Amino acid sequence: MSHLKVYAHDDPSKLLLDTDDSYHIRTELSTVGVQFEHWQAPHELAPDASNDEIIALYQKDIDRLKAEGGYQTVDVVHMVPDHPEREAFRQKFLDEHRHSEDEVRFFVKGQGLFCLHLDNKVFQVLCERNDLISVPANTPHWFDMGPTPEFTAIRLFNNPEGWVANFTGADIAQRFPLFDQF
Repeated sequence: MSHLKVYAHDDPSKLLLDTDDSYHIRTELSTVGVQFEHWQAPHELAPDASNDEIIALYQKDIDRLKAEGGYQTVDVVHMVPDHPEREAFRQKFLDEHRHSEDEVRFFVKGQGLFCLHLDNKVFQVLCERNDLISVPANTPHWFDMGPTPEFTAIRLFNNPEGWVANFTGADIAQRFPLFDQF
């Protein structure tokens, strides 16, 4: 189930909000410019569905987002618990960073923890199957896929080169709970 925790950015023991109500999550995130939606597929995917089949299943929603946000490219990323580079990938995303474009992710299956540093708060959003999150460009954030990651996500990009991170150098991410502590 999707979940949101909001902390004071200078005190990880000060929990300001804790909810799994999707309406409340969407409303709270919209106050800081973060889009959060639930999508429903018209039918189930086969466990071995190709990336093209995954994109085709959600094409209507993808096309809507492309029109709204000017996104140019779409891809699918998979992560599994026995991926040989899972720990390196996890570490890559755990430091606070920004992107010059929106970070748009739709979880086809599995889950991941987005942590956003906005308005003197840290918003930790546990995204799961059918969740879409769009983090606005230049938002300081980090992502934790957990020690045994398992997810498939659709990604949309304005920049055809894809994901480019600009690390802030701040150590804030190390002060807040990780995926496995959430």
